[in-house]
Amino acid sequence: MLQLADETATLALGEKFANILHPGLIVFLCGDLGAGKTTLTRGILHAMGYQGKVKSPTYNLVEIYKFSRLYLYHFDFYRFNDPIEWEEAGFRDYFNENTICLLEWPEKADKLLPDADIKVFFRFHQSGREIKIQAGTEKGKLCLKHW
Repeated sequence: MLQLADETATLALGEKFANILHPGLIVFLCGDLGAGKTTLTRGILHAMGYQGKVKSPTYNLVEIYKFSRLYLYHFDFYRFNDPIEWEEAGFRDYFNENTICLLEWPEKADKLLPDADIKVFFRFHQSGREIKIQAGTEKGKLCLKHW
Protein backbone atom coordinates (compact mmCIF):
# COMPACT_ATOMS: atom_id res chain seq x y z
CA MET A 1 0.00 0.00 0.00
CA LEU A 2 1.15 3.48 -0.84
CA GLN A 3 0.04 6.48 1.18
CA LEU A 4 -0.54 9.68 -0.79
CA ALA A 5 -1.09 12.84 1.19
CA ASP A 6 -2.45 15.07 -1.56
CA GLU A 7 -2.83 15.83 -5.27
CA THR A 8 0.88 16.65 -5.61
CA ALA A 9 1.81 13.19 -4.31
CA THR A 10 -0.66 11.56 -6.72
CA LEU A 11 0.79 13.49 -9.66
CA ALA A 12 4.30 12.44 -8.59
CA LEU A 13 3.22 8.79 -8.45
CA GLY A 14 1.79 9.17 -11.97
CA GLU A 15 5.13 10.50 -13.18
CA LYS A 16 6.95 7.48 -11.70
CA PHE A 17 4.34 5.11 -13.08
CA ALA A 18 4.80 6.56 -16.59
CA ASN A 19 8.41 5.32 -16.57
CA ILE A 20 7.35 1.67 -16.55
CA LEU A 21 4.41 1.86 -18.94
CA HIS A 22 4.88 0.62 -22.48
CA PRO A 23 2.68 -0.12 -25.50
CA GLY A 24 0.38 -3.09 -25.12
CA LEU A 25 -0.56 -2.44 -21.49
CA ILE A 26 -4.07 -2.23 -20.09
CA VAL A 27 -4.37 -0.50 -16.71
CA PHE A 28 -7.56 -0.47 -14.64
CA LEU A 29 -7.99 2.48 -12.26
CA CYS A 30 -10.49 1.53 -9.55
CA GLY A 31 -11.93 3.68 -6.79
CA ASP A 32 -14.64 6.06 -5.71
CA LEU A 33 -15.42 9.42 -7.29
CA GLY A 34 -12.71 11.93 -6.45
CA ALA A 35 -10.23 9.26 -5.30
CA GLY A 36 -7.47 10.38 -7.69
CA LYS A 37 -7.84 8.28 -10.85
CA THR A 38 -7.78 11.21 -13.26
CA THR A 39 -5.06 12.94 -11.23
CA LEU A 40 -2.84 9.87 -11.57
CA THR A 41 -3.55 9.85 -15.32
CA ARG A 42 -2.61 13.55 -15.48
CA GLY A 43 0.74 12.76 -13.83
CA ILE A 44 1.35 9.94 -16.32
CA LEU A 45 0.52 12.12 -19.32
CA HIS A 46 2.61 15.06 -18.14
CA ALA A 47 5.59 12.74 -17.58
CA MET A 48 5.14 11.52 -21.16
CA GLY A 49 5.36 15.10 -22.40
CA TYR A 50 1.71 16.06 -22.79
CA GLN A 51 1.33 19.74 -21.86
CA GLY A 52 -2.41 20.22 -22.35
CA LYS A 53 -5.28 19.96 -19.92
CA VAL A 54 -6.15 16.43 -18.81
CA LYS A 55 -9.79 15.95 -17.98
CA SER A 56 -11.88 12.94 -17.14
CA PRO A 57 -13.58 11.63 -20.29
CA THR A 58 -16.83 10.97 -18.40
CA TYR A 59 -19.19 12.22 -21.10
CA ASN A 60 -17.42 11.04 -24.25
CA LEU A 61 -16.02 7.84 -22.63
CA VAL A 62 -12.49 8.19 -24.07
CA GLU A 63 -9.81 10.84 -24.53
CA ILE A 64 -7.10 10.07 -27.07
CA TYR A 65 -3.49 11.22 -26.61
CA LYS A 66 -0.94 10.65 -29.37
CA PHE A 67 2.78 10.62 -28.70
CA SER A 68 4.86 10.03 -31.81
CA ARG A 69 3.79 6.49 -32.75
CA LEU A 70 2.13 5.71 -29.41
CA TYR A 71 -1.55 6.17 -28.65
CA LEU A 72 -2.68 6.42 -25.04
CA TYR A 73 -6.42 5.98 -24.52
CA HIS A 74 -7.94 7.27 -21.30
CA PHE A 75 -11.36 5.70 -20.79
CA ASP A 76 -13.95 6.61 -18.18
CA PHE A 77 -16.89 4.20 -18.06
CA TYR A 78 -18.70 5.92 -15.18
CA ARG A 79 -21.68 6.76 -17.42
CA PHE A 80 -21.39 3.67 -19.62
CA ASN A 81 -24.68 1.79 -19.80
CA ASP A 82 -25.09 0.23 -23.21
CA PRO A 83 -22.89 -2.56 -24.61
CA ILE A 84 -24.05 -1.58 -28.10
CA GLU A 85 -22.19 1.71 -27.59
CA TRP A 86 -18.98 -0.33 -27.10
CA GLU A 87 -19.42 -2.09 -30.43
CA GLU A 88 -20.54 1.00 -32.37
CA ALA A 89 -17.60 3.06 -31.11
CA GLY A 90 -15.12 0.34 -32.08
CA PHE A 91 -13.49 0.42 -28.64
CA ARG A 92 -12.32 -3.19 -28.99
CA ASP A 93 -9.85 -2.00 -31.66
CA TYR A 94 -8.21 0.41 -29.19
CA PHE A 95 -6.76 -2.48 -27.18
CA ASN A 96 -3.68 -3.67 -29.03
CA GLU A 97 0.10 -3.97 -28.81
CA ASN A 98 0.62 -0.38 -30.01
CA THR A 99 -1.44 1.38 -27.36
CA ILE A 100 -1.64 2.02 -23.64
CA CYS A 101 -5.17 1.96 -22.26
CA LEU A 102 -6.01 3.52 -18.88
CA LEU A 103 -9.54 2.76 -17.74
CA GLU A 104 -11.55 4.43 -15.00
CA TRP A 105 -14.62 2.55 -13.75
CA PRO A 106 -13.74 -0.66 -15.62
CA GLU A 107 -16.37 -2.58 -13.64
CA LYS A 108 -19.08 -0.77 -15.65
CA ALA A 109 -17.88 -2.48 -18.87
CA ASP A 110 -16.49 -5.57 -17.19
CA LYS A 111 -17.55 -8.36 -19.55
CA LEU A 112 -16.51 -6.40 -22.64
CA LEU A 113 -12.95 -5.62 -21.54
CA PRO A 114 -9.78 -7.63 -21.92
CA ASP A 115 -7.99 -8.54 -18.69
CA ALA A 116 -6.06 -5.78 -16.97
CA ASP A 117 -2.29 -6.09 -16.98
CA ILE A 118 -2.14 -3.78 -13.97
CA LYS A 119 -4.84 -2.74 -11.50
CA VAL A 120 -4.54 0.38 -9.38
CA PHE A 121 -6.93 0.59 -6.44
CA PHE A 122 -7.63 3.99 -4.84
CA ARG A 123 -9.12 4.35 -1.39
CA PHE A 124 -9.76 7.38 0.79
CA HIS A 125 -7.64 7.11 3.92
CA GLN A 126 -7.68 9.73 6.65
CA SER A 127 -6.88 13.03 4.91
CA GLY A 128 -5.22 11.43 1.86
CA ARG A 129 -5.38 8.34 -0.31
CA GLU A 130 -4.22 4.78 -0.04
CA ILE A 131 -3.22 3.13 -3.31
CA LYS A 132 -2.58 -0.50 -4.06
CA ILE A 133 -1.02 -1.58 -7.36
CA GLN A 134 -1.18 -5.19 -8.49
CA ALA A 135 -0.42 -7.17 -11.61
CA GLY A 136 -3.25 -8.95 -13.36
CA THR A 137 -1.21 -10.74 -16.04
CA GLU A 138 2.33 -11.95 -16.65
CA LYS A 139 2.91 -8.84 -18.76
CA GLY A 140 1.81 -6.75 -15.77
CA LYS A 141 4.14 -8.66 -13.43
CA LEU A 142 7.09 -7.99 -15.73
CA CYS A 143 6.17 -4.31 -15.91
CA LEU A 144 5.90 -3.90 -12.13
CA LYS A 145 9.18 -5.73 -11.66
CA HIS A 146 10.86 -2.62 -13.18
CA TRP A 147 9.18 -0.29 -10.66
